[in-house]
Amino acid sequence: MVPARCPGPCAVLALVLFLGCGVVLCSGQNDTEPIVLEGKCLVVCDSNPSSDGAVTSSLGISVRSAGAKVAFSAVRGTNHEPSEMSNTSMTIYFDQVLVNIGNHFDLKASVFQAPRRGIYSFSFHVVKVYNRQTIQVNLMQNDFPVISAFAGDQDVTREAASNGVLLMVEREDRVYLKLERGTLMGGWKYSTFSGFLVFPL
Repeated sequence: MVPARCPGPCAVLALVLFLGCGVVLCSGQNDTEPIVLEGKCLVVCDSNPSSDGAVTSSLGISVRSAGAKVAFSAVRGTNHEPSEMSNTSMTIYFDQVLVNIGNHFDLKASVFQAPRRGIYSFSFHVVKVYNRQTIQVNLMQNDFPVISAFAGDQDVTREAASNGVLLMVEREDRVYLKLERGTLMGGWKYSTFSGFLVFPL
């Protein structure tokens, strides 16, 4: 075992953390930039730790699992009728989950809730069937639209509204899709909604 020391003004105290995945020793305390030791565990020496879900000691040493990955991908396997959609929220619902690492995507509500602050990637692909209409799909973050996509070719029977974005998301933020314009009657089989944590902040 090789101890890692924090540069800058250091305290005399040392903390040994037994995490079941090895032993990590961190001596001192850092008043500037944190040092992250990566492996099966992450130890962050920081005099001003953030509340991102990590376990933090009184010495300002944050410990979090390095395997805390977050990803989801949902798909619509059947066609849609308006009676299935809320008349007030117009949330776009999905009926199958292909990936849900961390279980942060609620299939029934079709809403993703972020477990921690970070940069996330989101993408969607919503299929409409009828021609002679335009649909607008919004990606919502806490009930505010972030990006939109349109499908409105009058000569195409089946068309998709697609878009993607990187977002800075706070812990417990909610992200979902909303039908802002048009109707998905008879359509959107094979539509998808996906997202994953790029890196935590």
